[in-house]
Amino acid sequence: MPAELRLIPCLADNYAVLLRDPVTEATAVIDVPEVAPVLAALEREDWTLTHILVTHHHTDHIAGVEALKERFGATVIGPRKERDTIPGLDFAVVDGDPVAVGGLVGRVMETPGHTKGHIVFLFEEERLLFSGDTLFVMGCGRPFECDPPVLWESLARLRTLPDDIAVYCGHEYTLSNARFALSVDPDNAAIAARLREIEAQRAAGTPTLPTSIGAEKATNPFMRADDPELAARIGLPGAEPGAVFTELRSLKNSFRG
Repeated sequence: MPAELRLIPCLADNYAVLLRDPVTEATAVIDVPEVAPVLAALEREDWTLTHILVTHHHTDHIAGVEALKERFGATVIGPRKERDTIPGLDFAVVDGDPVAVGGLVGRVMETPGHTKGHIVFLFEEERLLFSGDTLFVMGCGRPFECDPPVLWESLARLRTLPDDIAVYCGHEYTLSNARFALSVDPDNAAIAARLREIEAQRAAGTPTLPTSIGAEKATNPFMRADDPELAARIGLPGAEPGAVFTELRSLKNSFRG
């Protein structure tokens, strides 16, 4: 039986995700921006929380961890490099460690950049990636705790995953991301078409998640920092990918679209 998923809007633009194994009924939440929406989703589905998977230590991803752990006795799993900043952590994991939610077995990938210890959770058999704030739909997180090229290397690693992996990220930033992507790559027909789709989705109040690795490889400029044509378009012909990524991230930080 396939894994069951529920996407939960939280705060102004965050997402949490419920991942359930229908065979064992084990249920995980990936990141907890706030308690009430997650509880409401669990109660609506009549599911019992067994695991809390944490991608990184920022408050808008861990604010509800302690309350949910206390209520359900859920096992909290998060990055070892951030174990001192994540409350209630039961298992501190590193790159390659397995993570089981009932019969659903994933693995940890370390993706530093947004934070030094950021991790993502890959459930390859289920074709699922929970990317936190490393990879967004048509965008990426800000490199708050590392130099930008570190985040580029993490994105380049995610780019090696199969195209059909569905990606659930931590925020609904897609409309701004898509407009920025078109601003730096205005002749890209795939980006223009995707922007039209996203505008319709947001006008209808529909989430733009999930995306896929294949879609991001085609339309996310931050996944293409080693593309010579893109480098030339932003005025850096022949530059190293790390420098191109750094400039893209700087441009996005000041973008008002």
